[in-house]
Amino acid sequence: MAQPRRVIVIGGGIGGLAAAAALHLRGSQVTVLERSRSLAPVGAAISLAPNALRALDVLGIGDEIRDLAAWSGDGGLRTPRGRWLSRSSAAAAAERFGGPLVLLHRATLVNSLAALLPPGTVRTAAETALVDPGDAHRPARVRTPDGELEADLVVAADGIHSAVRRALFPDHPGAAYSGFTTWRLVIPLPGTQFASHETWGRGRIWGTHPLKDGRVYAYAAALAPAGERAPDERAELVRRYGDWHDPIPAVLAAARPEDVLRHDVHHIAEPLPAFHRGRVALLGDAAHAMPPTLGQGGNQAIEDAVVLAHHHTDLAAYSAARLPRTTAIARQAVRIGRLNLTANRGLMVVRDTAIAALSLAGPALFLRGFDGIADWRPPLPPYASVVSGAGKR
Repeated sequence: MAQPRRVIVIGGGIGGLAAAAALHLRGSQVTVLERSRSLAPVGAAISLAPNALRALDVLGIGDEIRDLAAWSGDGGLRTPRGRWLSRSSAAAAAERFGGPLVLLHRATLVNSLAALLPPGTVRTAAETALVDPGDAHRPARVRTPDGELEADLVVAADGIHSAVRRALFPDHPGAAYSGFTTWRLVIPLPGTQFASHETWGRGRIWGTHPLKDGRVYAYAAALAPAGERAPDERAELVRRYGDWHDPIPAVLAAARPEDVLRHDVHHIAEPLPAFHRGRVALLGDAAHAMPPTLGQGGNQAIEDAVVLAHHHTDLAAYSAARLPRTTAIARQAVRIGRLNLTANRGLMVVRDTAIAALSLAGPALFLRGFDGIADWRPPLPPYASVVSGAGKR
């Protein structure tokens, strides 16, 4: 395949923008087609592990993101009554993985990625369909509201329910319901001091984490039938979590119904045979949607972006580099979800006892779960960012 000069990225989320920036830095002429009217993401935060930060170093914004984000990792795992099962340290995480785990609002990351692109690169309100994936002898073609476009490479970053994935692999079953639903909110919470935590209950979890700008990011997950909704999702959270330990009641008291986002969780249970076909490459959730239980969905999309840019003339090499890794991480995320969302009381007792014992014996379970994930390094050196040790706190 000739070196792609015309690249179309379908989807203007984190993975799509990261891919567009990486390919732009490699000299390609990139167009991003986003079906929404703006790039503004949902009101939620994203956790970035050292693997994703090193990928952002390749794009030249790793240090910028480290400076904008809060270090994550000081805190640990608790029971609904507040007992600590496991404690973790941000400094220990940085030492173990060669850099920090950080937390920031998704909009901050999207803005930094979009700023890497030339003006006019991103087109919003651009519903796009794949017409022809192309091959070694002809370009790929997509249909947009303004007509058809040809490209040497099409990057499909169109999400969990990717239409491009269905077109490339019509026999694949697609994304499956993971068995649980999630709530997320970002709110100001002045005057409340707390340590970051994730709390595991019976078929339910809750997490609360401070952001660098003074706001609080909170999330919850619970076993639930697919499609179930409450008339007032804030009231539903109060019903499910209102009697849990501080600061959860304070977060719920400060939240408004409109602050709460709810989404069912889907994942690709059956791995795709490849992440490409013809001149089209799948990226992020379109390729390997996974439960958020490891916090690696967006991180893996950013990894995809820099690896795709590295292998942009050999999509088979891109598939070979990414499919085994993301499949293993997705399966680990499913296993963690089954562990932390179990509704079996006996299994909960065994789980909590084992976590407490393991934490006394060595590094927190939280950190060990990232071994082989957070220590990943990109296949090419940074373009601009100079990483100084563990970054700035």
